[in-house]
Amino acid sequence: MQVIREWLARWQHFKYHHEISFLIFIPLFFILRSILIKRLKNYAHKFDNNDIYPFLMSLINWGTFYAIIFYSVVYFKDTFWLSKTWFEIGGTPVTTLTFIIPATIISLSFKFSRFFSRFVLSKVYERYEIEEGMQYTFNRLLHYSVIVIAFLIALPTVGFDFSVLTMFAGAIGVGVGFGMRNIASNFISGLIILFERPIKIGDRITIDGLQCDVEHITIRSTIVRTRNNERIIIPNSEFIENRVVNWSYGDPKLRVELFIGVAYGSDVRLLEKLLLQAAGENKNILTDPPPRVDFLEFGDSSLNFRLLFWIPDPALRIRVKSAVNYRINDLLQQHNIEIPFPQRDLHIRSIDGEVLKQVQFETDKQ
Repeated sequence: MQVIREWLARWQHFKYHHEISFLIFIPLFFILRSILIKRLKNYAHKFDNNDIYPFLMSLINWGTFYAIIFYSVVYFKDTFWLSKTWFEIGGTPVTTLTFIIPATIISLSFKFSRFFSRFVLSKVYERYEIEEGMQYTFNRLLHYSVIVIAFLIALPTVGFDFSVLTMFAGAIGVGVGFGMRNIASNFISGLIILFERPIKIGDRITIDGLQCDVEHITIRSTIVRTRNNERIIIPNSEFIENRVVNWSYGDPKLRVELFIGVAYGSDVRLLEKLLLQAAGENKNILTDPPPRVDFLEFGDSSLNFRLLFWIPDPALRIRVKSAVNYRINDLLQQHNIEIPFPQRDLHIRSIDGEVLKQVQFETDKQ
């Protein structure tokens, strides 16, 4: 026993004994992680819920990571490079540990927010059949709340005094008033969008003549995807200050209009049947309310009709419209119904004889 004590005393006086001990013990965490993962895989087939296995895997992986961080902080807290005071803020010493502990707490809060939303709130949403847009709002509010609480907890744990920030209050106020005015406007607009929900994830909208789908809403901006699969980042204030057409707001059903002109003398009753047939053959067109044909007017060159039908999703508008147009063209050709083009009739009442001779003379010269 005495020999062991003497050996430990010598080891502790060794200059790099902390570092070497750290490198010896760290592999133990990975060995324990491997054992847990192996046993988890052996019991994976017994989990009825498919979300339990990825949840436990993530818990093991991130648990190992944070365990190593905690062990490192505790083991090296008295060392020079971890406890040395680099500078002071308002009388509060700032060390390497000052940065590590808040960073760890904030990082852990991000993981907690993600896990809670994915494995807890998702079950609540599924049970109460909460729509996707409301789910996103709740997830964002939870995330921002957890991050704010994490900051309030992390900074005081290392002795940081929030009162030292009062000296920067005037400068921050001026910055918000001038340089950060747009950021503040977009931030407030983001909160309005999350609570009032004029747009939500999955909506098809038109803004400034651009038709796109809402993919992601953050506290500062909204990411939309165009029909060409382009992503555009739009400041949230644009949705509050400008006029936005939301094709999916409220009832997603959409009415589509097709205008058709046929030649004078066509069988209009047959045309009505053919237009309703073209609409009825398309599976994406709703039967309630049913398609309808309106005789609009006697045009200059054609008899003008309008076909009205409803579709369940605005995203189908162009596709269904094109398919119905193809079918209408085929049916009109099969039944010899002509689609006319604009034309004008020129009536010559009389021409003076001398003028006719002059025109003929000029023609002969050419």
